[in-house]
Amino acid sequence: MISERNIAAIVDAYLEGSDKFVVNIRVTPQNKIMVFIDGDKGVTIDDCIKLSRHIEQQLDRDEQDFELEVSSVGVGHPLQLPRQFHNNVGRRLSVLDVHDKRTKGKLAEVTGEGILIEKDKPTKGKKKKKEPETDADASVFIPFDEIKEAKVQVSFR
Repeated sequence: MISERNIAAIVDAYLEGSDKFVVNIRVTPQNKIMVFIDGDKGVTIDDCIKLSRHIEQQLDRDEQDFELEVSSVGVGHPLQLPRQFHNNVGRRLSVLDVHDKRTKGKLAEVTGEGILIEKDKPTKGKKKKKEPETDADASVFIPFDEIKEAKVQVSFR
């Protein structure tokens, strides 16, 4: 069976020195290899094709048959690495924490420990009366180890 560690070594060596990086690698028991990459300046189809060809050259189909899929993480794929958060500063995120609390707002800052979200203001028309929002309520810091899922919110406005 092909190991994720082996694929990671091949991919890391290929991407070294570039602005591209591995987000996730999965290998199923049926040897379906899935490599998801991202880049500080984005990822093109050509980037995926070149990496796919490189991986295929490093593996021997006569020894083990496999299926290979190389793709960018794309819109809607959760952010997983601090580097991905840095690339999305200023964009709207939806973050679910380990306590199942969802926070939506603009990604204002990324530190070594976590992210700062400027929360969305409550929408008009809600019937529930609340206390006036303070500056402390306007943003929230979420440590990386408390983020269960974070996705960029795409707007078509």
